[in-house]
Amino acid sequence: MLRTQNGVSLGIIFTGLVLASVSSCSRPADSRKPADREKYLTIKGSDTMVHLVSTWAEVYMEAHPEAEISVTGGGSGTGIAALLNGTTDICAASREMKQKEEDLAAQKGIEPVEFTVARDGIAVVVNPANPIDALTLEQIRNIYIGTYTRWNQVGGPDEPIVVLSRESSSGTYVFFQEHVLEKKDYRQDALLMPATSAIIQSVSADKWVIGYVGLGYAVEAGEKVKILGVKADDEAAVVMPSEETVDSGQYSIARPLYLYTAGEPQRPVKDFIDFCLGAEGQKIVRETGYVVVQ
Repeated sequence: MLRTQNGVSLGIIFTGLVLASVSSCSRPADSRKPADREKYLTIKGSDTMVHLVSTWAEVYMEAHPEAEISVTGGGSGTGIAALLNGTTDICAASREMKQKEEDLAAQKGIEPVEFTVARDGIAVVVNPANPIDALTLEQIRNIYIGTYTRWNQVGGPDEPIVVLSRESSSGTYVFFQEHVLEKKDYRQDALLMPATSAIIQSVSADKWVIGYVGLGYAVEAGEKVKILGVKADDEAAVVMPSEETVDSGQYSIARPLYLYTAGEPQRPVKDFIDFCLGAEGQKIVRETGYVVVQ
């Protein structure tokens, strides 16, 4: 059974850990001696959340210089698998656990606990030279399922549309398929990118590419990409993704972001999650382009 917890209190002192840095390469927990495992905190999962979680970790370790936190991406599915295999302390996920993952957890005697730590808008991005400024949800869906293959079908020039997507292990891939594509398949020629940074790089380099990324990454990319406005239909107003429009529900391509633990978290895991949900952690949520938990 999956349990959720919200609103845990800020600020228990992190003890029993050693000197620290955020690493882009996590050491599997089961590769260490038992005594060493207690000295590290590992977080693995959503690429959408890597920037946010890394910033949390950096600020936390500045305040707790005895702490060492390792943060890696790989996708929500990869993080959940690592949590259930016992090779990460915390999973970062941009989607809820699937039923088959909950079933596997039950088979292993694990009761995952879910913490909603932020919210995120998914920005649809194109090259700044692309004249398109906004699309309807239906137009985005038709581009991604292959009904539209050229930009002139959505009001642009007669140029081919190059579609970028995250890989299937990504929570953003799953959310986009369910909520934008209405659970239809991605077009067969969609290019599956290994990380959000690869989508940003490709969109900035190719005039006729379209992709989707977490809002924080799109904002951080600045003038490298153009964020498209989204319309519910042809008659609706254009809505740009922002903290305000995600929080109000006006921007529909938005979702919660989670941290998962294998059972009720104990120190030092609990201390870090308390920090993320507390005032300082939520300030970082806003500063890194995500939306705070109300």
